[in-house]
Amino acid sequence: METLRKKYIRLLNATDTTFKRYLFNELDWNSRLVILKGQRGVGKSTLILQHIKESFTNYGETLYVTLDDIYFAKNSLSTFVEEFTQLGGRYLFIDEVHRYKNWSVELKNIYDFYPELKIVATGSSALEINKAKADLSRRASVYHLHELSVREYHNLMFGTTLPVLSLTDVLEKHEQVAMEINRQIKPVKVFREYMEQGAYPFVREKDALFYAKLKDVVNIIIENDLPAVENISYETTYKLKKLLMIITDSVPFTINVAELSRKLNTSRDMLLRYIYLLSAAGLINTLSRHGKSTSGLRKPDKIYLNNTTLMHSLNENPNLGTLRETFFLNQLAAQHTITYPKQGDFLVDNKYLFEIGGKNKTNEQIKDAENAFIAADDIEYGFGNKIPLWLFGFLY
Repeated sequence: METLRKKYIRLLNATDTTFKRYLFNELDWNSRLVILKGQRGVGKSTLILQHIKESFTNYGETLYVTLDDIYFAKNSLSTFVEEFTQLGGRYLFIDEVHRYKNWSVELKNIYDFYPELKIVATGSSALEINKAKADLSRRASVYHLHELSVREYHNLMFGTTLPVLSLTDVLEKHEQVAMEINRQIKPVKVFREYMEQGAYPFVREKDALFYAKLKDVVNIIIENDLPAVENISYETTYKLKKLLMIITDSVPFTINVAELSRKLNTSRDMLLRYIYLLSAAGLINTLSRHGKSTSGLRKPDKIYLNNTTLMHSLNENPNLGTLRETFFLNQLAAQHTITYPKQGDFLVDNKYLFEIGGKNKTNEQIKDAENAFIAADDIEYGFGNKIPLWLFGFLY
């Protein structure tokens, strides 16, 4: 316990609270059990350490631990919690919860038997709370931390406090808000930077090996995080990597099940499971036709990599049109429902139709459609239903 506390204090002292992710003020920190999911590298650990640093003066009541610490190779979480509470602990912050066997069962028991204890746990985006061995959905407040938005990227890199916009603001007031933002920053330039390296907070380290580190993150997700959540073999992890690279080379990827199954030497059902696993892990985004059921292991109509930074990391020459669509899907999917329409590129919340393109994009493909908009790249200001693409990076 003493060793764990020393590690915790060291991390806490090194935590910078200057920039905070969008969920910092949205989480119900007073809930007895909070579970924070998200892709590796998006800042979950930093977020909870920032909360501790800014919310507590008596650190003796608090403790942050990561369940991949060697301590938990020979000590159970339940035994640890018993000792922690006996020493006056009241607030426990648990990182990498998915790396601990039977984590859901022990968390349920701890929740039930220690009503005075408040717990915040972080885990892989692939965690399925309601399908774990112990269903925690009725006990836990569950949140998902997405990748950086364009707004967050600029605030992180340049110390600004750019505002969050609602989708309604963007659609109805884009000319006015674009003018206000252009007074403060060069949004087209910032957007180009964001597309290349802006999705992950560790971009601030300005490391020449940024893309190599991101590839390492992808490997850890597939080789360590997914097997910790799902019962998958080494062969499956190999095929997941192969599928990811096939998708990378041809996104937006329209699935030919027979051809893809042949390339991976697997069955249709296993192929759909692989797609599901990559999606659950936050490495890809899938898109299905409007009105089509998305329950169970069904074939999506299109597949994109999760974000543009990931595209630049895995593909030396990504297609610009695909980058634009990938960006739009990534930013909107954080808070809205996105489907694949018969007309246009994306349907948002079953109401708003979008066509994505460059500055010369016309209404031709969405003419006569209601609530139809163009999200156009390489423009500082929009007019009418043509909205700057970068502005959709201010939604959180």
